[in-house]
Amino acid sequence: MAFERITEKESNYRHLEKMTVTELLTNINKEDATVPAAVAKVIPQIEALVNIIADKMLMGGRLFYIGAGTSGRLGIVDASECPPTYGVPYGLVVGIIAGGSKAITEAVEYAEDDIEQGWKDLMAHNITSKDVVIGIAASGTTPYVINALEKCKENNIITGSICCNLNAPVSQAADYAIEVVVGPEFVTGSTRMKSGTAQKLVLNMISTSVMIQLGRVEDNKMVNMQLTNEKIVDRGVKMLMEKLSLSDYEAAKQMLMEKGSVKKAIEAFS
Repeated sequence: MAFERITEKESNYRHLEKMTVTELLTNINKEDATVPAAVAKVIPQIEALVNIIADKMLMGGRLFYIGAGTSGRLGIVDASECPPTYGVPYGLVVGIIAGGSKAITEAVEYAEDDIEQGWKDLMAHNITSKDVVIGIAASGTTPYVINALEKCKENNIITGSICCNLNAPVSQAADYAIEVVVGPEFVTGSTRMKSGTAQKLVLNMISTSVMIQLGRVEDNKMVNMQLTNEKIVDRGVKMLMEKLSLSDYEAAKQMLMEKGSVKKAIEAFS
């Protein structure tokens, strides 16, 4: 089947400027509501990628996300949230964006077209065959990402991809391709919308499932979360009180702060 750039197709809606705010919000929400169903269709592909990532991490490997623009930013967000949520070290999940740190908040012209820089950026992290690299590109045509995945293959590094077009070039470059086809955007070509939402959902699914596979969650609780603010400390204290049948909040809090995590406090108590 030939590659079709569905992400660039004309919106299903015309004359957006003539819509009322209520109509705009309702129609955007209507489009957004279709995204989870599109993600559901590719769960088998997501599962295969999760399994290989978990296996590689258990052998000492890392997970890298690499992308440009919105896709790159989404990868950075997901990577940055893993340490505080699951207590894993910074550097276990790494987000890389075309254009470097400046591109997180500003558009860096032509950064996504640099076919050499993606691999250079990965090399800066001393990437090895223990690691897994996921290329994220809504269109599936980003040169920065595609070349990086191709170089990974040449160096026996497992690769995955997330895009929103069928038979995209980035999929051809990946060992484990995920194609979430969400259809035309509400604003034609604005892939930060449905495509971005789809990518965010898939990234959440990947990192959450991997962390659970690594034992970073018990029951349905984030027992390894970092104690970085009062809300999280309070959550941790209540977890500890429930798990250990404690009634003294302050004593449980003292125990939690001394041990540094819910899991360590439970282990010390046992």
